[in-house]
Amino acid sequence: MGTYRESLRVPVSWWIIAAAAVVTLFGIVAVPVGTMAGAVVGGLAAVLLLALFLRYGGARVEVDDTRLHAGRAEIDRTYLGTVEALTGDEARRAFGRDCDPKAFLVLRSYISGAVRVQITDPADPAPYWVIATRHPDRLAAALSGHSVGRS
Repeated sequence: MGTYRESLRVPVSWWIIAAAAVVTLFGIVAVPVGTMAGAVVGGLAAVLLLALFLRYGGARVEVDDTRLHAGRAEIDRTYLGTVEALTGDEARRAFGRDCDPKAFLVLRSYISGAVRVQITDPADPAPYWVIATRHPDRLAAALSGHSVGRS
């Protein structure tokens, strides 16, 4: 069986934009009200953005010999059916117009690849999982029990 581990962290560009927003908020408040008020508003914004980015970007995808973990969910590998690596338009459609409303999704808008995994557990209401990943081929190979070299 293959193993795989990936953290779906937010991209550096989001951190840069967040830093610019915090500096802007500081300036907007500090100029008319004062430096202390600007620091409080900027500090609160920084803490809020930090918490949001760490929580949203803290999702992990892990495959080991017995289980698949995706975000907060996990499932035993014996309940996994066919695995399909998705890129480009296929991945966008899998998360959008072609998505079954009952499917379980681990979506991250800043990640363009995905893997669709059929669920064979009759007690599970989700027919499949669609998991965002930066390396669809490697995740699909790990779920299928094959090895794929790093790209």
